Amino acid sequence: MRGMVAKAVVILAIGLMPGLSYSQSQGANQGQPMGAPPQLDTSRMQEEMTHASAPAGPLKIIFGAKSSEWTPATLATLPHTTITVYNEHVKANQTFSGVPLTDLLAQLGVPSKPRGKDFRLYIVAEGSDGYQVVYSIGEVTPDVHDGTVLVADTVDGKSLGNNGLFQLVATGEKRPARWVRNLVGIRVLAAQ
Repeated sequence: MRGMVAKAVVILAIGLMPGLSYSQSQGANQGQPMGAPPQLDTSRMQEEMTHASAPAGPLKIIFGAKSSEWTPATLATLPHTTITVYNEHVKANQTFSGVPLTDLLAQLGVPSKPRGKDFRLYIVAEGSDGYQVVYSIGEVTPDVHDGTVLVADTVDGKSLGNNGLFQLVATGEKRPARWVRNLVGIRVLAAQ
């Protein structure tokens, strides 16, 4: 009886998910013993929910008492970098263009060549839907790390579309879990 109730709850939850039908979820269940709880592709559900996020506004960056705000027009005036990365969500290479995060942080006095206590600094990036990720200062600084963390404003030569005005994208990561769509805020903080 418990298994039937659990399956009914899962079916109800699937019915409430936009773009995901019961028959699609059953495809993930093939090879499962009869009565076993369904194994859903939660990454697909998360993808669907993420695209339904709140509209993005300008990007605000804060470091201590200093702050800056970026719109597509103001970011477009800065030198851009282009990177090509594999996006696990779309199962394809994508080419993003934007401004390296370190260039934006340097304008607020964040060290571009961190030393000693500078390594206590970390970055919290936030999307308009409240999704947050953390990077250490070493992960975003080319002086320390060979990856690139980019505040992208285009993908494959076009606007980011459903991903907002800006998207945080990083090279050297196995999956895009820390890529922030609809990027609206970046705070630089210090660990105690």
